[in-house]
Amino acid sequence: MQFHHRGYVSENPRIKPAAGYGLNRPTEIPDEMDVLIVGTGPAAVTVAAQLSHFPSIHVRAIEKREGRLTQGQADGIQARSVETFQAFGFANAIVDEAYRNVEMCFWKPDEKNPENIVRVSRVPDDAHGVSEFPHIYVNQSRVLDYFLGYAAQAPGRVVPDYGVDFLDLEIDERHEYPVAARIQYVAGPRKGEIRTVRAKYLVGGDGARSAVRTALGHKLEGDASLHAWGVIDVLCNTDFPDFQVKCSIQSHNAGNILLIPREGGYLSRLYVDLGNLDENDAGEIRNTSLDEIIRRANAILHPYTLDVKSIAWWSVYEVAHRVTTGFDNVPAERVGKQHPRAFIMGDACHTHSAKAGQGMNVSIQDGWNLSWKLAAVLEGRAPESLLDTYSAERRVIAQDLINFDKEWSTLMARPVEAWDDPQDLARWYEKTIEFPMGFMTQYPKNQIVAGLEHQYLATGFPIGKRFKSTEVMRRADNRWRQLGHLHEADGRWRVYVFADGAAPATSGTVTADFAQWWENDTESPRIKYTPKDGDTDAIFDTKVIYQQDYTEVEPGNVPAVFKPTKTPFGLIDVNQIFAAGHGRDIFRDREIHRDGAIVVVRPDQYVSGIFPLSARDELKTFFAQHMLPVK
Repeated sequence: MQFHHRGYVSENPRIKPAAGYGLNRPTEIPDEMDVLIVGTGPAAVTVAAQLSHFPSIHVRAIEKREGRLTQGQADGIQARSVETFQAFGFANAIVDEAYRNVEMCFWKPDEKNPENIVRVSRVPDDAHGVSEFPHIYVNQSRVLDYFLGYAAQAPGRVVPDYGVDFLDLEIDERHEYPVAARIQYVAGPRKGEIRTVRAKYLVGGDGARSAVRTALGHKLEGDASLHAWGVIDVLCNTDFPDFQVKCSIQSHNAGNILLIPREGGYLSRLYVDLGNLDENDAGEIRNTSLDEIIRRANAILHPYTLDVKSIAWWSVYEVAHRVTTGFDNVPAERVGKQHPRAFIMGDACHTHSAKAGQGMNVSIQDGWNLSWKLAAVLEGRAPESLLDTYSAERRVIAQDLINFDKEWSTLMARPVEAWDDPQDLARWYEKTIEFPMGFMTQYPKNQIVAGLEHQYLATGFPIGKRFKSTEVMRRADNRWRQLGHLHEADGRWRVYVFADGAAPATSGTVTADFAQWWENDTESPRIKYTPKDGDTDAIFDTKVIYQQDYTEVEPGNVPAVFKPTKTPFGLIDVNQIFAAGHGRDIFRDREIHRDGAIVVVRPDQYVSGIFPLSARDELKTFFAQHMLPVK
């Protein structure tokens, strides 16, 4: 962390001074606000956390529950989500309390005695080093706690208004606050009261039965797999040797189990196969008793047994794969002509099985994708057209998720005799691991994603995919740092300048020439879009990475634009200068051209574009597509 640049700090530096709407925040919901968030699910709390960083934006979040979630259904946290947690400052804390997945074991019927199951293989969780962060399991309620904790400690001091339900909405663009939302108090002294509040934007993260989705006239479309599962969070004594390891367990004729260990060392979740359904079942399977689920689990695990001591939570569900007909209020025929005012995200947009561990993870990315764009528009830094990209980008991801989950859930339910080779499920899991880890998302070219013309300059940073971190040497303190971990959820664009091979210099090199233009030219995006009275890196966090060993890099030889100044004291920040050293070479590891390159990364950590160091017009054109000059 970097602090003290605004003055000496002796208290918790993660608690930022309240500012703007965070000062004397009223307990009562106002009549008008910039953003009304409906729900406090994973997507919604991500929006609340991101927007709370911007205290000039008036944000309220309503939740019909009377308090925090205590029993979350989701628990699988993929590495991409942990990367996101790092940006919000709580990755280390949540990893410390979570179960860390390191491998998956596959169990099949014993060929010599099919009534018994035996372990047939182990697959490492991330054998290829897709991320430096782990795959973890932790209760959804704790994830929400961390995001809401960040929101409450950020300058905007956003906290949910519990016991308030959303009823419906109307949108009138003639009004300064176009979205009129009817809300109802469902708890507390005002229980039963209905009132109307107005917002510039409304964000619906209110789950699979979303009232916001209904109000927008959208519906979930898709199909059910006609297969049911019982899920139990169980505390038990067992002789099954892999009870604290993620497992796929296929029995001879009793069905299958997906076993997911949970945080704390005693609890595990079992998805227990309840079999195929008749089309006329009409939900009868949901009447399956807890005792029957436990009986089936023991039958599948034979010769091992579960001696159940306590059930923390259980449910029965039918697998369904559905995507909403729209992600915002803009009709299909008006896309590109009308900009959205109301959005839905998370389970309100996509429903699927729980076994791929994607629901909460994709929802978090929905929320971050939308929230930084809302902040940029509401602060006057971007045109309203930027908001069009939310639906365009995330709907494709939702459909990809559904397609993947259909295949995965079908394979999980396939009877053991239907497999030609008992190792095939393990091979498929290993082959497709990058998708469930959250790293197959690749946004296509649009106003915030450039074309592939210069991809060859940095092939290790695929355009449209998340920025894959690696280690570099920070010259200020001669420590190695994960470059991507310095990308905070602060709404800024990252401009990574990978220098040409010349030694650091303030003039006379390709890198120095770019630095002079980036710092001083009136047409430079840094000059054009950065406010004059704040930090010089307020909009663009510009870092330079030299090819030389860090012992050959002296800060005095580095151009000034890579040493931004901070208000109010004008302190010079020398922490943005990086190099090679101690075996660490990002140019080698991420296949960056030795002539140098500029890698532009969006506020949500996705690579927006790659440009040569000589790029001028291309950079001007790219940022002009989605930014507004400062006034």
